[in-house]
Amino acid sequence: MADQKKMEAAIYQFLEALGEDPEREGLKDTPKRVSNMYLEMFSGLHQDPKNEFTALFQEDYENLVLVKDIPFYSMCEHHLVPFYGKVHIAYLPQDGKVTGLSKLARAVEVASKRPQLQERLTEQIADALDQALNPQGVYVMVEAEHMCMTMRGIKKPGSKTITTIAKGLYQSNDSLRQEVMSLIK
Repeated sequence: MADQKKMEAAIYQFLEALGEDPEREGLKDTPKRVSNMYLEMFSGLHQDPKNEFTALFQEDYENLVLVKDIPFYSMCEHHLVPFYGKVHIAYLPQDGKVTGLSKLARAVEVASKRPQLQERLTEQIADALDQALNPQGVYVMVEAEHMCMTMRGIKKPGSKTITTIAKGLYQSNDSLRQEVMSLIK
C-alpha cells in the first residue's frame, strides 16, 4: 500500500531540491495535493482488471461486440507525465458468454490507473478480457498522445501512438480483423 506521509515528504524535498520554498503560500499544501493526485491516478496499481468482469451473461449471441472510443488517461512510467487517448475493444463471444458493456470501460480504468506503458496497457486489457470470458477472439486498439513527447524531448504535440493486440480468431483470420479495424475508423 502507498505511504502518503512518505510521498508528501518526498515532494517537499523535491521542491526544496528545485530551489523552491515549500513553506511559501502557493506551495504550502502542494505536497499533500500532489500526493492525493498520485494516489488517485495510481488507484488501479493493486487491482486486477480481470476482476472488473463480474457481470457475465449467457446469451444466444456469438457475433462481434465492439465498444470504441473509451477515453482514458494514464501516467508514463518513464517520466511520470500523462498519456491519454481512447481504447477500442472488440470480442467474439464463445458459447454465448458476454459481459456488461460498462465492464469493458471499467477494465480500461483499472489498467490505466498505474505507472504504465501503452504497450503493456493494451496487453493487460486484452488479457483481462480473454481470461474472464474465454471468447473466440479479442482485439484491442489503444490510441494515445504522450505528454513526454509533447512537453519535453522531441516536442511534437498532436502525434499519436497506436498499439494493437489481436487474440484468437482476430489473430488468425484477416477478414475478421479487417472488419473490426474498419468499424473502429
